[in-house]
Amino acid sequence: MSTVTAASANTTAGRQPRRTPFWSAVGTVAAREMTVKATSRPFIITTLILLAAALAATLLVPRLGDLFAGDAVRVAVVDQTAASVQGLGEDYAPQTLGSEDAAREAVRSGEADAAVVPDPGSPSGTSVLAMTDAPTDLVQALSTSPTVELLDPNAPNPLLRYLIAFGFGIVFFLAAVTFGQQIAVSVIEEKQSRIVEILLAAVPARAMMAGKVLGNAAMAILQVGLVAVGLLLGMQINGDVLPLDGLGVPILWFVVLFSIGFVMIAALYAAAASMVSRQEDIGSTSMPVMLMIMLPYFGVIFFNSNPEALRVMSWIPFSAPVAVPLRIFLQQGAWWEHIGSLAVLVVSTALAIWLAAVIYERSILRTGKALKWREALRG
Repeated sequence: MSTVTAASANTTAGRQPRRTPFWSAVGTVAAREMTVKATSRPFIITTLILLAAALAATLLVPRLGDLFAGDAVRVAVVDQTAASVQGLGEDYAPQTLGSEDAAREAVRSGEADAAVVPDPGSPSGTSVLAMTDAPTDLVQALSTSPTVELLDPNAPNPLLRYLIAFGFGIVFFLAAVTFGQQIAVSVIEEKQSRIVEILLAAVPARAMMAGKVLGNAAMAILQVGLVAVGLLLGMQINGDVLPLDGLGVPILWFVVLFSIGFVMIAALYAAAASMVSRQEDIGSTSMPVMLMIMLPYFGVIFFNSNPEALRVMSWIPFSAPVAVPLRIFLQQGAWWEHIGSLAVLVVSTALAIWLAAVIYERSILRTGKALKWREALRG
């Protein structure tokens, strides 16, 4: 009886705690990360601010010019000069009077800001009358302009191209840095408090890292998706003032590419955090990841007008989420190039996740001096 009891005790003592299945553990960790993020006041406030900014940028900003625009210039004209002023647009309100003297009197009395009367001796055949200052805008509008031929009337405005490139770049940069740093802080806090040792008794290390990455990625994608919806909604409502018909598809491409690229960035941030034991040391291991994030941000700003540079950047995984949507908006490259860039990004993300999982598993229980990437890979 004692022999049986002793054997049973030895078996119980040597039995390992039962671990949660991998994908079930991933789902549990991801759900916890999403719940914490969704109930976080900074996350909610930031999301609302970004959504409001997206709606304001598409609804209010394009109409600011109308709010600050002055009244139309009152121009007294006669029958001979009425047609020339009427063709100047809505900025000028012609008032047809019976004679040149009546037009002069209208300017003197303040009923008109200026007058346009016939002048046979003038090259243009007209003269502009004003009280104290010459109406420069009116004079320039009446001046004879050379014929202009537009070789590419559908080419995007350079300022608009820059703003779109800047918008894609800044969204990618801020979202990757903000959520990536939060993942890093979470990993280090669990490591410092030794909670990770308890969790690893029931959850595999790779499942823990995958859950953190997927949970935070889901919330980052949700935030970016809400901003994209706000932009598209504002463009749809304000289409008469903001005719950006070609921007809908690039925004959708950006959301898809960002979703994949962010998983890659998040996994590398988790690996970088697992190699240190103090938050003060995270800068040394996360610097390579930070440089990879800064590449698309500065690249599209400096090279948004260079088709060859954008083509090269579209094949680099870290810059593809920004370069490919911009190329689509500018109608550069064939469709197979965009699909190829997406495939390269997917493969690169898979390799980055595998690499990060190996480093995380080997480093998460290490304490003391911060490891280097090469040391972590060597185990």
